[in-house]
Amino acid sequence: VRGLAWTAVGGETLEVEVGIMPGNGKLLLTGKLGDVMKESAQIALTYVRSQTAKLVKDSYYAEHDIHIHVPEGAVPKDGPSAGITMATALLSAVTGKKVRKNLAMTGEITLMGYVLAVGGLKEKLLAAKTAGVKTVLVPARNKADIAELSDEITGGMDIVYVSEFEQVIKNAFEEKN
Repeated sequence: VRGLAWTAVGGETLEVEVGIMPGNGKLLLTGKLGDVMKESAQIALTYVRSQTAKLVKDSYYAEHDIHIHVPEGAVPKDGPSAGITMATALLSAVTGKKVRKNLAMTGEITLMGYVLAVGGLKEKLLAAKTAGVKTVLVPARNKADIAELSDEITGGMDIVYVSEFEQVIKNAFEEKN
């Protein structure tokens, strides 16, 4: 799943990969993640576990290890804004549902599934535009920040505002054929 990050030199896209394998319930995190991003991964996992209880057997999480990886490990990554990206990648891995192509997202997730505002949206949207992304999910609480940006930055992209993770699900996953 493609997330958006702010860096000291501008915005960039970042991929979040999730692997699930037989194990004993460990969460593995790799990709030079800072403490806040590690916390976001744990919050995303807790939220996804709470939402998938009816989709997987009770022992699923105790019988599997989950590995979240953010490639380009030499580049330090930190901050809460990859929360919805990690939760989406986890949900995709657990359910087998595919995430839409040409989509990027940014937003902090809470244990209750709310999507909180983030910073660096100008840089993040420029990174999405440069990558050819057509749809970007951003926190509804950032709507005023987006309104201040020029059409040069936002033009040609469908910006979808989300306030809770259910809205992320509706916009992120491919339709069944």
